[in-house]
Amino acid sequence: DTALFKNQWQLKTASQEDYVRLVEQKFRPIKKQLEEELIASGLFEPKAVYGYFPAQSDGNDVIVYNPNSCGDGRPRPSGRSEAPQNELLRFTFPRQKEGRKLCISDFFAPKSSGKMDVIGLSLVTIGAKASQETQRLFEAGEYTKYLYLHGLSVETAEALAEYLHKKIREDLGIAGEDSPHIRDLFHQKYRGSRYSFGYPACPNLEDQTKLFALLHPEENVGVRLTSGFLLEPEQSTSAIVVHHPSAKYFVV
Repeated sequence: DTALFKNQWQLKTASQEDYVRLVEQKFRPIKKQLEEELIASGLFEPKAVYGYFPAQSDGNDVIVYNPNSCGDGRPRPSGRSEAPQNELLRFTFPRQKEGRKLCISDFFAPKSSGKMDVIGLSLVTIGAKASQETQRLFEAGEYTKYLYLHGLSVETAEALAEYLHKKIREDLGIAGEDSPHIRDLFHQKYRGSRYSFGYPACPNLEDQTKLFALLHPEENVGVRLTSGFLLEPEQSTSAIVVHHPSAKYFVV
């Protein structure tokens, strides 16, 4: 709830004591009431689409192959030695110019190794109804209600993305490395990482078109791309999921 109250609902206080008091007396009851209204109205329609694809690195590129052309198509970390077939597309990522000179492609088995790796792709959404209602509230000048609903919908989409990432780690057989403490999971205390387009490690929003070509989210969950390569409905998020133990957030 901290991200919701502080980041989305803009709760700012002079002391921790004031923060705790306002949360318990005002903001937590508002959240509870809003959640009850959302359950009754069905305004939130959480949906997700995800998939696994054979992959290898080639310099700064991650090559994505047709899963039907590589073994049995089951998701698993790198280690198999199989000849890849039918390259579908490539993601090209920037590399740090200083420091460790990291690039997302570093976390995949190189093409030259002869080993096939796996890349996870995901997209989640809270649905069009929530987006339409927040727009209605804003246009009607009901800015406080807009702030509360918009903030909760954005954080719910993020929570759904975290839930799906957990499911993907389970599918890949690496969830056993998760911290047993929920708070730690918000600080990447698990194996691998989830990278979203538009953020420092993969800043190119246009790469969303490649994810759409692989997952078909418009048909599957009703999410489309705008002309600026943003997701619509707004309360949606997509990601590349990497299983490598050294994969964490970094800035290019």
